[in-house]
Amino acid sequence: MVQESYGKDISIIFSIYNEEESLRELVSRTEKVMKDNRYSYELIMVDDGSRDGSWETIRELSARDGNIRGISFRRNYGKSAALYCGFRAATGRVVVTMDADLQDSPEEIPEMYRMITEDGYDIVSGWKQHRQDNRITKNLPSKLYNATARMITGIRLHDMNCGLKAYRNEVVKNIEVYGEMHRYIPYLAKNAGFDRITEKPVHHRKRKYGKSKFGMERFVNGFLDLLSLWFLSTFGKKPMHFFGFTGLLTFLIGGILAVWIIIEKLVQQSHGIPYRAVTEQPMFYLALVALVIGVLLFLAGFLGEMISRSSSDRNHYNIREEI
Repeated sequence: MVQESYGKDISIIFSIYNEEESLRELVSRTEKVMKDNRYSYELIMVDDGSRDGSWETIRELSARDGNIRGISFRRNYGKSAALYCGFRAATGRVVVTMDADLQDSPEEIPEMYRMITEDGYDIVSGWKQHRQDNRITKNLPSKLYNATARMITGIRLHDMNCGLKAYRNEVVKNIEVYGEMHRYIPYLAKNAGFDRITEKPVHHRKRKYGKSKFGMERFVNGFLDLLSLWFLSTFGKKPMHFFGFTGLLTFLIGGILAVWIIIEKLVQQSHGIPYRAVTEQPMFYLALVALVIGVLLFLAGFLGEMISRSSSDRNHYNIREEI
């Protein structure tokens, strides 16, 4: 097996949006933890189109400390875009993600690093057991959201959306985070073959500056994203298995209903029993609709299969080892 070489022990990625007030304290605390544990490290600070002085502060901090790297977006693209660019830039053996609002504790990093490097985990996800957010608007929806995520993904994490996570470098280099999929990085990693996933209870602090950038709509959007991700991971490379089967089943139901109505009418007619014309029965039109929908679904599966087979990554596989 080829021994991997890394530029640093740890890469820490901060996704930043209008967090100017917290940046100096955040960097100071993080650097202290790194130096106390004698890690070689880099802080990758991704400014997601902030409208305050966040980028000017990052430039100032970077000029003072060569371990700080900055990336600035021209506009706000979202957390997934920030993490994607941070992952591409990371050179550390272990990659840690943290929110920049001081609610995550850098003091948790050494143990998460140990769990990756010594215990052999691919991902260590933070678990905010005792949240310091509003109990009604954050805690209850979060519990429902995480319960649904556990049921659909099969990953037993209590807090999948926790911003504090540690990853083996190979994980972040073999997944693509896009849209709003930063909530489901463990699921993306599992689908890529990195299934040694665990969690660690972490201390959660009250927000010190500013206010949260996320509203209640994130739970609705998160649920829809989860369904999309589940569908793509299950049927993305075999669309005919879903659309073809569903279309065939719908077509058969419509066909059976149509034949049943016609036979029933002929039997009643042959025995002189009063009967309704086939075209006067609502069930006949429902059968026709089922037939049409079945054909359309089958064609959708066929087209999806053609697109999938012509995709450039149809034979993209993550290889664990070659000897």
